[in-house]
Amino acid sequence: MPVNYATPAAAQLSPVAGVRLGVAEAEIRKKNRRDLTLVALDAGCTVAGVFTQNRFCAAPVQICRKHLAGGQEIRALVINTGIANAGTGEPGRQAAQATCEAVGKLLGIGAGQVLPFSTGVILEPLPVERIQAGLPAVFSDLKADNWHAAAHGIMTTDTVAKAASRTLTVNGKKVAISGISKGAGMIKPNMATMLGFLATDAGIAQPLLDKLVKEAADASFNCITVDGDTSTNDSYVMIATGQSGASFTSESDAGWAEVKAAIIAVSVELAQAIVRDGEGATKFITVAVQGGKDVEECRKVGYAIGHSPLVKTAFFASDPNLGRILAAVGYAGITDLDVDGVKVWLDDVLVAEKGGRAAAYKEEDGARVMAQAEIMVRVDLGRGAAQANVYTCDFSYDYVKINADYRS
Repeated sequence: MPVNYATPAAAQLSPVAGVRLGVAEAEIRKKNRRDLTLVALDAGCTVAGVFTQNRFCAAPVQICRKHLAGGQEIRALVINTGIANAGTGEPGRQAAQATCEAVGKLLGIGAGQVLPFSTGVILEPLPVERIQAGLPAVFSDLKADNWHAAAHGIMTTDTVAKAASRTLTVNGKKVAISGISKGAGMIKPNMATMLGFLATDAGIAQPLLDKLVKEAADASFNCITVDGDTSTNDSYVMIATGQSGASFTSESDAGWAEVKAAIIAVSVELAQAIVRDGEGATKFITVAVQGGKDVEECRKVGYAIGHSPLVKTAFFASDPNLGRILAAVGYAGITDLDVDGVKVWLDDVLVAEKGGRAAAYKEEDGARVMAQAEIMVRVDLGRGAAQANVYTCDFSYDYVKINADYRS
């Protein structure tokens, strides 16, 4: 079960004017599960995305990049689960393109105006004919208040659907923001997460949206890790419909700071939900690194701790074997780190300073914190003013079971 997370009720997810969503069962890999989602966009939307840096990036990622670079107005997103269409070469690209053509024909738009997304098993061909057969049902299901169903429709090994919404009033206009994400394993993003989609009815000029999607990903999805693996299919897409009447072309525009903060807050909520639902997770851990020379070295330390199987299994066991955390800080790649200046806390318990165990530290205090469902690991590098957070989870027996049985 996820750590302190439950899917919002359908009524808690705000419709976004200009966006309709539909979900259907297309039997792409398994029967009796929602596995095909269509997002239809009204004319006039701006769309931006960031994608995996894995060199074996999936065919749909390649097609998405091509279509976004093509300059045509994006009018639809199509998402399938079950089969990732990754490691499939030219046939995979043809399958992704054929999916876009089928959606384009259904909606009366060009194939280049469709962005395809896939998630699931790698190295297996995408059954395009099942997607094509399922599209009429998903088209019939299109409606503005379907975010809850869409969050369920993009799941794979997730145990819960992940969604978030915010509304705010800016310059006298009510602005809605809603998003969904999926992911539970193979999570160590690089410019995105497994799959994430966010829409707002604010109007955001293309250059501003292009910048925002990168900033939002860096503040959220690029701060999470479940197991250190970067997926072949990571994608995070933002849509701005402009139908609220609130419009922004520059960062200096009145109200932009509030809208930007709300969009990043939704992104963080969606990203943290992925970690809370990490495969087999029993604990949610925030690694807060401060005192770095720059953000990059703070993230290096955060990820070294968050990736370490030894650290993660110690958290699962509630074992304050804190030398594992110090070891991770030491191998994070800061070659001139003065370890005597480093301090480490578990929540409010100082556990290490001056190159070793803190004089006041008691193991029972560490064990008390390690037994919690939510834990803060704070590291002060003592060499600057930069800081960064990384969000991770523990490794349990179930992580191995889930991934050992994934294709069965």
